[in-house]
Amino acid sequence: MSGAAEWLAETRASYDTLASSYADAVRDLLEETPYERALLTLFADFVKRGGGGPVADVGCGPGRITGFLSGLGVEAFGLDLSPAMIEVARREHPGLRFEVASMTDLDRAVDLADGSLAGLVAWYSLIHVPDDVIGTVFAQFRRLLRPGAPLLLGFHVGEGPELKTRGYGGHPIRVVVHRRRPDQIAGWLDESGFEVEAQMTLASAESRLGGILMARRRADGQ
Repeated sequence: MSGAAEWLAETRASYDTLASSYADAVRDLLEETPYERALLTLFADFVKRGGGGPVADVGCGPGRITGFLSGLGVEAFGLDLSPAMIEVARREHPGLRFEVASMTDLDRAVDLADGSLAGLVAWYSLIHVPDDVIGTVFAQFRRLLRPGAPLLLGFHVGEGPELKTRGYGGHPIRVVVHRRRPDQIAGWLDESGFEVEAQMTLASAESRLGGILMARRRADGQ
């Protein structure tokens, strides 16, 4: 198995194992995180001011962010690598659309036209993607977003990777968690055709030290 296939397989299997426990742990987390809730609300406002349209929650897990955005009047749908997570999301948010897909291969996994998205959220879902794959992921985000559409990222702040072998509910897992500096993420976004508009760090129930970046897809040639 290649390195890329191995980390994807381990991440999928790990989240399949702990899907229900994870959903129980994070279901009401937004009630404890007012800053994150405010930024998601601002993102939804940007989408609506831009004319609305479909918004992808990439790495949606059990669908809590998808559901929150939908409650704000956004046409949100969720994508996740883990089939078990998608089962939980469909069960907890039966009126919303959820599909199994990898953010590393959206071209093949999801039937979406270029420039068809009015916004995209990756909420603490880039944390397992290796550095050498981030450019590929951001290129696919850019392809799917219409020019000027907002991109909202949440991630753990720090330096370097850490192997995690125990997850929610005490389940044995094997995933690498990548902690990164906001300026590192911002640099990758700039190289991938995005304009970063805001960034912040914060400590909350989401992360000991989390980073939030809001960016927009630049028009072709910019």
